[in-house]
Amino acid sequence: MKMRTMTSMLLAAGAIGTAQAATEADVDKSFGPYKGGVPTVAGVKPGVVIDKNNVEAAKAALIPSMAQFIKSGQTTLAVGETYSFGISRNYIDATRKNLGKASLGANVGDLSGFVAGRPFPQEPDAKDPRAGEKVFWNFQHNNRIGDSYTIWPWYMEYKNMASGKVERTLKQEYHIIQWKHRVDQEPRPEVEPNPSQLLRSGYLKVHEPQDLKDTQLLISRFSDDAKLDEVYLYLGFQRRVRRLASNQITDPFLGSDLMVEDFEGYNGRMRDMKWEYKGTRDLLVPFYAHNKQKLADEPKEADFKFIDFGGEGACFPNVTWQLRKTYVIESVPVNPDHVISKRVHYVDAETYALSLNEIYDRKGELWKTFIIAYTDSESHMPKNAGRGVAINDGFAIIDVQAKHCSTGKFKVHLDQEMSPTKLFSVQYMRGS
Repeated sequence: MKMRTMTSMLLAAGAIGTAQAATEADVDKSFGPYKGGVPTVAGVKPGVVIDKNNVEAAKAALIPSMAQFIKSGQTTLAVGETYSFGISRNYIDATRKNLGKASLGANVGDLSGFVAGRPFPQEPDAKDPRAGEKVFWNFQHNNRIGDSYTIWPWYMEYKNMASGKVERTLKQEYHIIQWKHRVDQEPRPEVEPNPSQLLRSGYLKVHEPQDLKDTQLLISRFSDDAKLDEVYLYLGFQRRVRRLASNQITDPFLGSDLMVEDFEGYNGRMRDMKWEYKGTRDLLVPFYAHNKQKLADEPKEADFKFIDFGGEGACFPNVTWQLRKTYVIESVPVNPDHVISKRVHYVDAETYALSLNEIYDRKGELWKTFIIAYTDSESHMPKNAGRGVAINDGFAIIDVQAKHCSTGKFKVHLDQEMSPTKLFSVQYMRGS
């Protein structure tokens, strides 16, 4: 018993392995991974289109499922130029100001001393048994498209991959607010009053089709990771709000291939997973300049064009992919009854966005590939320029077993006036 106690203490203190406190040099490297040059992989250059004829030569730069999609002729991949997305100066300054204040507790999910910025800007160390956890704390506290944002409209389509038939189309709005650790938008550092000590909230409302009209979803996460998220669902045809049980966040969301827990790559508590750092790789990921893509003509917006989709069943974002420094993290559910056995997350080293995620079923077989497409804010709508964030431009989640996919097209507004605090309450759901 004493030996186990001592081991826990050493783990909590970061004394096992070679974990070191972060330095100013670590901050510079974390936010400027391409200052010394961009990654290179033989056969992978801007302008190259990777297809089934040359995929073997590019395999080192592809995640396993994408390599298989290309090899089987289901899609191709166009390589774009790698460049720095740049990060909000306020976020970088907050990281420097609070350098070394954040520390892990004895248990996964325990974080103390964190104020704002990137909690652990040092490079992940394979000898550090908690390196994966630190990477995901950085994801949990990444810049998240600023302190608040709105997706309006969000078009989601359910597609039969084999036939290409669009089975269902939803039109939705989605709002996010960061309650604490704010660095870009007033009020800073937190929105008050906040009696429940919430960390962030998301509010979604469905506008179309008619049978789902006025369906609403409210997700709130607490600063204390030990508290279960509060998730409320309002179904328009039932005209009542009900709280979802924790196991319902792994149900298909409104009949799509997406779970609530999948949102943004992982939308759950830290302590619900075991985190393992699997290494750093230079990988092709869907990062690009929005205004340099071949964009879709439909649906029509007066001042905006959405990304398009192609490949089998129109299930793949039709954008260029950059070769970028990427951390590979495996998450395994603590609950043995979870619907999945693990996820493999591919975390962008500059922005800490989860652009690629592979999801495995309980048998350990690949179930879904989740592709989240990102543009830099300078290349998006003019009103979003200068914000220094990676903008989630759309997604595709592909069920490789059922040959089905759900895709999303986003128009993102970095406008806090569009996400007032009144949206994020059960009372608002009932009243709206």
